[in-house]
Amino acid sequence: MLKKEKQREIEPYNGFEQGPIRPPSESASLLLRVTRNCPWNHCTFCGIYRERKFSLRPVEHIVKDIDLIHENVNGIQRSLEDAQRQGNASFNPFPGNLDAKKEQAFYAAYNWIKNGMESIFLQDSNSLIIKPDNLVHILMHIKKRFPDVKRITSYARSHTIARIKDADLERFARAGLNRIHIGMESGSDKVLAFVKKGVDKATHVIAGQKVKNAGIELSEYIMPGLGGRAFTRDHALESADALNQINPDFIRLRTLAVPRSVPLYQELSAGTFQKMGDMETAREILMFLEHLDGITSTVKSDHILNLFEEVEGVLPEDKSKMTDVVNRFLHMPPRDQMLYQVGRRMGIFSRLDDLGEHGRRTLVERRCMEIGVTPENVDHVMDIIMHQFI
Repeated sequence: MLKKEKQREIEPYNGFEQGPIRPPSESASLLLRVTRNCPWNHCTFCGIYRERKFSLRPVEHIVKDIDLIHENVNGIQRSLEDAQRQGNASFNPFPGNLDAKKEQAFYAAYNWIKNGMESIFLQDSNSLIIKPDNLVHILMHIKKRFPDVKRITSYARSHTIARIKDADLERFARAGLNRIHIGMESGSDKVLAFVKKGVDKATHVIAGQKVKNAGIELSEYIMPGLGGRAFTRDHALESADALNQINPDFIRLRTLAVPRSVPLYQELSAGTFQKMGDMETAREILMFLEHLDGITSTVKSDHILNLFEEVEGVLPEDKSKMTDVVNRFLHMPPRDQMLYQVGRRMGIFSRLDDLGEHGRRTLVERRCMEIGVTPENVDHVMDIIMHQFI
């Protein structure tokens, strides 16, 4: 019999649930909600779960979600196969009589089918906080219903993982959990304390090593700019050092943005936090990359908030290729830097070489004139544009 979670009261099952976010790398995944919101919820740079109470979903509800997706997948696939046999290329699989609760499961299943049904992401921010026996039960039920799934992943806090027994992490791996995403954000104790991350560098290192030792893939997220001007050097060097001790499978960059909805904005307004512009952040990223050493991680810059999408590669062989990108930007004329900043954040540029394409460059120049961007005010304009992506 499964161990019961500490639940306030038995809640009714209200249908299939999905949470608010997932990593960009999980865009093709089925989103399966195991917990609601964030059990920590004090990070000053994050506003996703503000005013939202953390709760554990009953395990039987998660099992029902899995069964509901399984039922919808089977039904949709049968309908599509029948339509194909009948030569009905314009077949629309969407029934018109579903209520809102059933409709969400149907759309989730249909989109997952379109994306190949290869991966599942467990939501929300820290699904590994549930009892180990219950997580194993959920993972095994997923594999029972969808034996061909290649990847099951989850967010987790380092603080939580550090307290999980190694034997339980190994059980998770055997049951099918094969990638964990951790928001390290920084390896600097100064930065971690300032943004109220609720964890220190040593715990980050312990947690990362435990995940790797369990045979589970590890994605660590670093947030360039999080230390501001005061801690930029410490942020870059200590983050690199922590990752050198872990050797995660993936290092993913997520550049800081500070919308009005997050507590860090109050620090920014009060002057106790000095946010860096793109030039300063680029120098920090360069310092960070230069100090990654002795590891075989894949660096990814897969988010529109990042200035350098092409800072991507496998260490150590691609290190110079990545640092060359940043150095090239830093040595550009100010006007070209401005054009690239605007073009990148507007989705017109993805690589520095795009500046050399006449059509794209002309379009960006026109946009800069329309909104009055200059090398002097570009960072302020970029802050406004970046807030749209959060």
